[in-house]
Amino acid sequence: MLKQIAITLLAIVACCLGSQAQDVNDVPLGLDTVQYLENVVVYGRKPYAEVIPAQTLAGKKLEGLNSHSIADAIRYFSGVQVKDYGGVGGIKTIDIRSMGTNHLGVFYDGIQLGNAQNGQIDLGRFSLDNIEEISLYNGQKSEIFQPARDFGSAGTVYIKTRRPKFSGEKNNNFNVTMRTGSFGLANPSVRWEHRFNRNLTMSLNAEYTYATGQYHFRYRKKFSDGTIAWDTTAVRKNGDVQAFRAEGAIFGTLDDGKWNAKFYYYDSERGIPGAIVNNVWMNSQRQWDRNFFVQGGWQQRLSEKFETMVNAKYARDFMHYNNPDTTLMLIDNKFWQDEIYVSSANKYTIMPDWDVNLSVDYKWNYLNSTLTNFSYPQRHTALVALATARTWHRFKCQASLLYTMIDDRYKTIYQGQTLARHSKWMHKFTPAVFMNYQPIQRYDFYLRAFYKRIFRMPTFNDLFYTDMGNANLKPEYANQFDLGFWYQRLREDGFFTGLKFTADAYYNTITDKIIAVPSGRGQYRWTMMNIGKVRIMGVDVTARATMHLARDFNLDINLSYTYQKARDYTDPEDTGFGGTYKGQIAYIPWHSGSVVGRATWRDLDVNYSFIYVGERYSSSCNERSYHQQPWYTHDLSASYTFALGSTKFKVAAEVNNLFNQYYDVIINYPMPGRNYKLILKFDF
Repeated sequence: MLKQIAITLLAIVACCLGSQAQDVNDVPLGLDTVQYLENVVVYGRKPYAEVIPAQTLAGKKLEGLNSHSIADAIRYFSGVQVKDYGGVGGIKTIDIRSMGTNHLGVFYDGIQLGNAQNGQIDLGRFSLDNIEEISLYNGQKSEIFQPARDFGSAGTVYIKTRRPKFSGEKNNNFNVTMRTGSFGLANPSVRWEHRFNRNLTMSLNAEYTYATGQYHFRYRKKFSDGTIAWDTTAVRKNGDVQAFRAEGAIFGTLDDGKWNAKFYYYDSERGIPGAIVNNVWMNSQRQWDRNFFVQGGWQQRLSEKFETMVNAKYARDFMHYNNPDTTLMLIDNKFWQDEIYVSSANKYTIMPDWDVNLSVDYKWNYLNSTLTNFSYPQRHTALVALATARTWHRFKCQASLLYTMIDDRYKTIYQGQTLARHSKWMHKFTPAVFMNYQPIQRYDFYLRAFYKRIFRMPTFNDLFYTDMGNANLKPEYANQFDLGFWYQRLREDGFFTGLKFTADAYYNTITDKIIAVPSGRGQYRWTMMNIGKVRIMGVDVTARATMHLARDFNLDINLSYTYQKARDYTDPEDTGFGGTYKGQIAYIPWHSGSVVGRATWRDLDVNYSFIYVGERYSSSCNERSYHQQPWYTHDLSASYTFALGSTKFKVAAEVNNLFNQYYDVIINYPMPGRNYKLILKFDF
C-alpha cells in the first residue's frame, strides 16, 4: 500500500515539474511496417482537453432561453447568484460561489471588461443579440496560453461574440430582428457580415432598446410577530430605459496565425426605480452611461515550438447620476474613467505533452469626477504569470504563479487646493494548481481537483470616494479548494443519445472580505466595509440528457443544483440577538437550482426553463426580520423557422414568470410578474 502511494505521489510531482516520460507503445515505424488500405473510415472520440471544464451556453440552447441580457442567461449556471435590482433598466451583477462580484472576471472576446471605479460589471447592458457563446469557469480557464489577467480571478465568464460564417460563394449575411412585448418594449437590431476574401471578414451590429419599464407588483410586509402590516398592489415606475449599442469587428487569418480588431459603443439613459422604503413608491433618480472601447489581438505560431499572442485595449467610460429629490440628498455627479491595457503571452512547447507560458500585462486606470475634494486616483498595475501544463498518460496537470504589482497615486484636496500627493504600492504572489485524472481510458469519466489563492485590491470607490470611501480598507484574500468528477456517455442510436453528469464539492475561505451594499441613495453608491473572515462550503451538481423520441423529435434536458453554506466567522463574540457570527452572509441561499428543457421537431422549437432560489437572509444577522422567502419562476417559449426563397424567417413568442409570482431578488426591489415577448427574425 505504501509503495502504491509513493508511486502515485511521484507521478504527480513528475507531472507538475514536467518530468519526461515515454509511452511503451512509442515504437519507431519503418517502411516495411506501413500498410496501404483503401476506403477506410475512422471513428473516434474527441479527446477531453480541459482540466476543469466550463459550463457553457451556446448556439440554439442559448438562443432558446427566455433571456434578454447576458446576466439573465448566466442565471442557469450552477454556483451563480445574480443580484438584480429590478425592471428592464435595473443593474444586474453576478457572484460565483459567494466569492463576491469583484472576484469574477468578465472577458469580452478574450479581453477583460474593467471598471476601476467600483469593480461592478453591469451585465444587463450586454445583449444576447450578438453573442455566440457564454462560458463560466471556476478557478480559471483551462488554458495556459492566455494573458496574465486571466489568471487573476476566482472565476471567469468568457463572452464570445458572433464570428462571420459564409456558405458557398456567398459574401454577405444580413440579419434584422425586432422584439416587442411587455413594459412597452421596442428592441430592433441589425447585423451585417461581409467577406472580403478568404482571409478577411468583418461584421457590424447595432441595437436600440426602449422600454417604459412599468409593471404591476405586489408589496407585502409583516411585523415580527407574523401579522400583516400591509398587502397592496402598485405599479413600478421610473424604470424606463433608452439604450443604443453598436459593435464592429474585423477578423483576419495569416499563415499559422490570426488577428482581430473590435470597437464597442453603448449609450443609455435610464430611470432608477429605487428601493421601496418608508412608504415611498416613486423615485426620480436618473443615470446616463456612455461606454466605449477599442481592442485588438494578434496570435502567431513562429515555429513548431513557439507561439506568441499580443492584446491591447483602450476604454473610456462616462457616468452621470442625478437625484433631484432634495428630501434625500441633492446629487448631480459625473464620472469619467480611462483604461489602457497591453498584454503579451508567449508559449513554448518543451515536448508534445508539456507546455510552458510566460505572460506579462500592464494596465493603467484613471478616474475623474465633478465631486468636491475628489482625489483623482490613478492606478498602475503590472501582472506577470508563469504557467505550465503537462499531460502524462491519462493524468493532466496545470500550475501557475501570478505576480501582481499595484501602484496607486492620488491627491489630498481641500477647498480646491492640492495639499499633498500620495502613492501606495503593493505586490503579491498567488499560486494555482489544477489536476485531472481519467481512471479508465475507455470511459469518459474524469476526476478533477484544484487549489487557487487569489488577491484583489479595493476599487477606487472603496478607497477614495469622497463621502463613502474607506482608505483603511484591507486587501481581500481568498483560498479555493475543489474536488469533483465529470462523466459522459454518448450513443449514436437508441432512446438516450447522451448523458452527462458533473459534481463538485468546494471549500473557500476569504479574509478581510469586502462587501458592497446599496446606500439607499442610488444604485451606483455603495457603503464599503471589511467583514473579516468568511468560510464557504458548497456542492455544485449538473446533469444533462439528450433523447431521440421519434423521427425528427429530440429532447434536451439540463439540470443544475447548488448547495452553499457561506458563513461569517469574523467575531466569535458577536453572538446572541443581532449577532452575525456564523450567520449565512446576505443574499446567499442554502439551495438553488434550475431546469432547462428543449424539444425540437423539424422547424419547431419549444423551450421551458425553471429557476429556484431558496430561503436566505438580507443580512448576516440571521434573524426573522431579515428572512427572505424562496422564489421561483417558470418561463416558456416557442419558435418556428421557415424559408421563402433565400430569406430565412423565424417567429418566436415568450412568456416569462408564467405563474405570475411576485418576488424580490434584493429586498424592496420588486421584480416583474408575468410578461410577454414577441420576436421576428429575418436572415438573408
